Amino acid sequence: MKTLKKDKNFLSIPEEFSNLESSKIVILPVPYEHTTSYIKGTILGPEKLLEASHQVELYDEEFNLELYREAGIATLEPLKFTNLKDADAVEVIYKTVLELLNKDKFVVTIGGEHTVAIGAIKAYSEIYPNLTILHFDAHSDLRDEYEGNKYSHASALARVYEFNKNLVQVGIRAQDAEEAKFIKENGIKTFYAWEIKSGKYNRNGKTWQDAIVSELGEHVYITFDLDYFDPSVMPAVGTPVPNGLYWDETIELLKKVSKQKNVVGFDIVELCPLPGIEYPNFTAAFFTNKLLNIIFANKINSST
Repeated sequence: MKTLKKDKNFLSIPEEFSNLESSKIVILPVPYEHTTSYIKGTILGPEKLLEASHQVELYDEEFNLELYREAGIATLEPLKFTNLKDADAVEVIYKTVLELLNKDKFVVTIGGEHTVAIGAIKAYSEIYPNLTILHFDAHSDLRDEYEGNKYSHASALARVYEFNKNLVQVGIRAQDAEEAKFIKENGIKTFYAWEIKSGKYNRNGKTWQDAIVSELGEHVYITFDLDYFDPSVMPAVGTPVPNGLYWDETIELLKKVSKQKNVVGFDIVELCPLPGIEYPNFTAAFFTNKLLNIIFANKINSST
């Protein structure tokens, strides 16, 4: 496995703190796009996120932390998918992530379309048998197939559900009738955006964030489709859907999850760069770094 140098890696980290052997955190760029059905361009997501990350400050003032010094952050060369698609592409991702997990790494998979999460989650589910998947998205991605393809980005969580049924979804606001039926019949805990906004879960001094945390097991993997955010926060996605969630309330949820549970890994998917508009790329990079700081600030504090 080869790593990217300072001029190409996540956050432009010097080699001293970004080599694979000594780094706890590994960034895995996965520029895979085969089934996008509306705005195309997620294949460029990893490259643009890494490029924008060079403008992200290394110091987090909230946690008084320079994470790269504490844990090390290595960035692997992007996976290649020459003539590989669907199940074959997922298998490449699965084997790569599993190899990294067997080296005791915390893997952050950067997509690419949401299909890439299937392989990463499969690897994590083998290491953590009772793993909960916390799924942030505008779409439930539970179609058995879409446009004739079972490995469509719109079917990513349907494939995951075949091997891991510990699924909690947040921010959903676009699905078809069959997906809604599947959720009800299988008792999948889904926190719809309209329910969150209506105040349904705010009772007895508890918030909707508390309600979500209460549904999670000890070990949690986060799969984060950037179209979960309202388009005013993140317009550069393949299918932007109005009435999404916002920055502060999402960060509050992630802090509660990280404080009360063991977050073991995550992916960031569906960044679809907009030509000539850089701020969404920076937002995606900043969010990736912030989530790492939230997770590892708790891990570092609990170990001291």
